[in-house]
Amino acid sequence: MDERRRFSRIIYNAPAEIHQGPLKVSCSIVDLSLHGLLLSSIAAPIDVSVPIDLFFHLPESDIIISLQAHVIELTENYTRVSIEHIDIDSISHLKRLVELNVGDEQLLHREIEQLSDLGAHS
Repeated sequence: MDERRRFSRIIYNAPAEIHQGPLKVSCSIVDLSLHGLLLSSIAAPIDVSVPIDLFFHLPESDIIISLQAHVIELTENYTRVSIEHIDIDSISHLKRLVELNVGDEQLLHREIEQLSDLGAHS
């Protein structure tokens, strides 16, 4: 399989909620990176051409990470999304979460630079 991933993915099992217009659906995060998330299958029909808003709590805290994403792949077993917009507080918390789980500070800094480069080309 051709490995195109530029961002480290971490296993992160947590409940999340998707909003798309009036639709609100619960799901679970399977893994995540600074660029996207893999979610459990979504039980309700969503429009893959319309961005979703995704929210999840960090364990044992009042911190909520919120982001806007596009659905990249939707299958019977999972939903893959790419982060399109995330506020500064949420990206800071997401960065810290990845940092604590990757264990390689240099790798994390390279990924943040790549993320910045992607934003500059959008």
